[in-house]
Amino acid sequence: MGKRLKKWIFKTLLFFGVMSVVLTFPLKYINPIVWSWQLQREWFPPEQYRQYTKANWVNLDKISPYMQLAVIASEDQRFPTHHGIDFVSTQKAVADMISGERFRGASTLTQQTVKNLFLWSGQDIFRKAIEAYLSLLVEFEWGKKRILEIYLNIVEFGPGIYGVQAASQHYYGISANRLSMSQAARLAAVLPNPYKFHVDRPTPYVWQRVDWIETQMNQLGLGYLKKMD
Repeated sequence: MGKRLKKWIFKTLLFFGVMSVVLTFPLKYINPIVWSWQLQREWFPPEQYRQYTKANWVNLDKISPYMQLAVIASEDQRFPTHHGIDFVSTQKAVADMISGERFRGASTLTQQTVKNLFLWSGQDIFRKAIEAYLSLLVEFEWGKKRILEIYLNIVEFGPGIYGVQAASQHYYGISANRLSMSQAARLAAVLPNPYKFHVDRPTPYVWQRVDWIETQMNQLGLGYLKKMD
């Protein structure tokens, strides 16, 4: 490998490293006002999409602990203990990809937060590699509570309904800090696809997911949230 090529690679990696820190570190203290997933939805609106009035940002301590536990129970039960990537699930996902199946079951809450904030949709290897790197970075920079706070404030609970405060007000007419276990479980149950599954019109499959999530929440217990400290 020539010296010029080595120098170019070094400068490229250095630039990428510096820019990724510049992009992510301020969000440890500053709440995002716009994010990639929202922009993609608004620029290329899918069927059912409509623009709702954005609810105010809510700090994690103003979000019901049941809601915090619900998304951990349903999306990423290793969240308090991993470092951004669930390597067990990732190995299974890579094996699926090699065998010709789709990527599945590998995304942690950290990876989902990174994807929603910074990246484009899709399952290509290049995007997954950037997602993995940024996930490790924000775990180091932000910590678990900040990651969960950002996730719950930007995730889409229904067409154009971003964040748990907007979802709580839209579906239940209450603030996010008042969500019960059953209400939190219903919100978490639609997150795999809030265009196919609906909080206000739950199908038998959604009710089945709600029951499963509540069972997982009872098994984990609210004390599980202390592992994020």
